[in-house]
Amino acid sequence: MKPLKGLQKGAQGAACALMASAMVSAMPLLATPVQAETVRAVMHSGLRVLDPVATTAHITRDHGYMIFDTLLAMDEKFQPRPQMADWSVSDDGMVYTFTLRDGLKWHDGSDVTASDVVASFQRWAARDGGGQMLMDHVAGIEATDAQTVTLTLSSAFAYVLELMAKPSSIPLFIMPARIADKSPDEMLSVEDQIGSGPFRFVAGDYDPGNRVVYEKFEDYVPRDEPASWLAGGKVVNVDRVEWINMSDAQTALNALNTGEIDFLEAPSVDLLPILQANADIVVDNPNELGSQTMGRLNFLYPPFDNPDIRRAALMALNQTDVLASLVGNPEYYSTCPSMYGCSTPLATDAGAPALLTGKGDVAAAQQLLKDAGYDGTPVVMMQPTDSPTVSPQPVIAAQLMRRAGFTVDLQPMDWQTLVTRRASQQPPDQGGWNMFFTNWALPEVWNPLVNPMLNGRGRDGGWFGWPQDEALEEMREAFARAETDEARKDIAERLQVHAFEQVTYIPLGEYKTPSAWRSDLTGILHAPLPVFWNLSRSR
Repeated sequence: MKPLKGLQKGAQGAACALMASAMVSAMPLLATPVQAETVRAVMHSGLRVLDPVATTAHITRDHGYMIFDTLLAMDEKFQPRPQMADWSVSDDGMVYTFTLRDGLKWHDGSDVTASDVVASFQRWAARDGGGQMLMDHVAGIEATDAQTVTLTLSSAFAYVLELMAKPSSIPLFIMPARIADKSPDEMLSVEDQIGSGPFRFVAGDYDPGNRVVYEKFEDYVPRDEPASWLAGGKVVNVDRVEWINMSDAQTALNALNTGEIDFLEAPSVDLLPILQANADIVVDNPNELGSQTMGRLNFLYPPFDNPDIRRAALMALNQTDVLASLVGNPEYYSTCPSMYGCSTPLATDAGAPALLTGKGDVAAAQQLLKDAGYDGTPVVMMQPTDSPTVSPQPVIAAQLMRRAGFTVDLQPMDWQTLVTRRASQQPPDQGGWNMFFTNWALPEVWNPLVNPMLNGRGRDGGWFGWPQDEALEEMREAFARAETDEARKDIAERLQVHAFEQVTYIPLGEYKTPSAWRSDLTGILHAPLPVFWNLSRSR
């Protein structure tokens, strides 16, 4: 695995001095004895929400991949592959038959059955935007025997396998039916963390927001194919993985440098020279396509229930200032006008304001606010303070929007609190909100069906912010029915023009977040999210 090149060799001397200081101040870790087979990781956030169907928070999704397996999975070519099940499709394309692999076990020792898959599918489809669209075309799904699931379409739909295999926003994780039968509005508990995936959740060691422990599931049987993104063999070579939360970037860096942890998912780019000066550290970018950062507005309440004021916010913001604030080093970011990402097949600049990728248009924003009769209603902007990948955006956005004439109420909180609060549909002064910022890896936004921000189903079924947009939904439906790549490209462009007009969301550019790990860890996979199968410890 090729390390990223250093920022400047001249920085290494200073970095070594900083590293020495950092080693002195490293925070003592937990009392659990270090084992040769244990990998200790600091992720981008602490984990408090354990239900990967109830939230689209990446840390909860990543937790889901540790303990739950998926029916299908997506490989590095964006192709769906068998995971728990193989499949066949009828000649008319209307009936899909999924056959479970032999010997699949839950972590409590019971057998995985087709009834579990049906229950999991139904809970997933009630929440996920792609699953909702798929269900519009499903006549029924049933367990036709203990190992076989039959899905019958009511109308032609070409993206069945792609939506069932996609890695986000909510992956189709398979759970025991007794757990999956719970309402999607009922949060899964610690006791519900029973999967069939490569790792087992250790409930007794769980400290919400601070520490999560996973142990190798000895009865897991990986597929034979080589691992590729989230498909292929999930071969576990370590006994135990611990996620330890360290919200302070310098503390986490110190811990990696001294060997107290093994893996740091998202070190600050500013601190990379310190890590790159240490020969025992590898710095690399497992998520090669990178991520898109964006702002999301709440359509339910003033001021953003007014489309002209949403357009004023779009004009006030710009990618150049946000990316410089978020990443700092231009080696790791680029402006991009496309809602689908600039390195994907549907990349387009259609409908994007010309100055979005430049410095914005403050004068135009001020005029729009005046014309719209903006009355100074405060914009309640949620500001997470404990995650370097989402902390800077609200700070610079608040400055830019105030310059345009908005009144901004910047409210600091931790990321997990934001993840919980963003689900509130209450008014902003009663626990709700007006605006927050988030990030998606490009494989999560690369077309209108998988991009959760391009969902126009409103309060019931839409993603946080809840735009009610029938025209948007009609174009998504047309995209799903299109029969040629040219037709899909045309619809995707028209859809993006419409989304910019309505300010469905504000894309704020792309960036890459390197990870860092001790050099005795090998085999770390390139994938859209961090996974802990396939890796080995060489010592």
